[in-house]
Amino acid sequence: MALNVVMLGPPGAGKGTQAERFARTHGVPKISTGDILRDSVNTGTELGRLARKTMDAGELVGDDVMIGIVGERLERPDTRAGFVLDGFPRTVPQATALDTIMKGRGPLVVVDIVVPEDVLLRRLAARRICGTCGVNALIEWTAACGICGGALVTRTDDGVEIVRGRLKVYHHSTRPIVEFYSGRPTFRVIDGNQPPDVVTSSMDRAICEASSAHGSTKEVRL
Repeated sequence: MALNVVMLGPPGAGKGTQAERFARTHGVPKISTGDILRDSVNTGTELGRLARKTMDAGELVGDDVMIGIVGERLERPDTRAGFVLDGFPRTVPQATALDTIMKGRGPLVVVDIVVPEDVLLRRLAARRICGTCGVNALIEWTAACGICGGALVTRTDDGVEIVRGRLKVYHHSTRPIVEFYSGRPTFRVIDGNQPPDVVTSSMDRAICEASSAHGSTKEVRL
């Protein structure tokens, strides 16, 4: 059975790190909307050209374009055994479209990583990125970027007030996605305020259980 996973959680919850670990362990692609958006723009696809035009104008890429780009990515052969989506869906229309894309592809497991706001603020203040390629540093990267070898630096947009603003935006715009999914038997809530390895183990158990769930349990906290 394919392992189709959507990762949810606020900035600093660790969803990128956990998505990367799960994808590597289970041999499925981690699909970050930022990565596939850049890929579509760089390869000059029709949707990529539309996205570039929008971004060049300083505007957010709309639902239709994002849905199209993600839909194209999920058609690639490497997703047949499953995938981990990080950063999509971000709106209810995107979530509704993903349901349509997923018809006939097996269950969609949705994992929401929850972390108290004070912990998020501390994490984000200490978060680092690669100064060369810009990717967020994984916890296990202690000295250099694990992708390109570049030096790790502190993000300039992780000041306390900026972070508080980003969390407010998240709760306003993205929490409705949690409400959209929370009644499903394949929805799971994970306590992200634990050591990363504990979160990884909890997530593995939750996803494997939820992928074969047929009951009506609203959520399981691990």
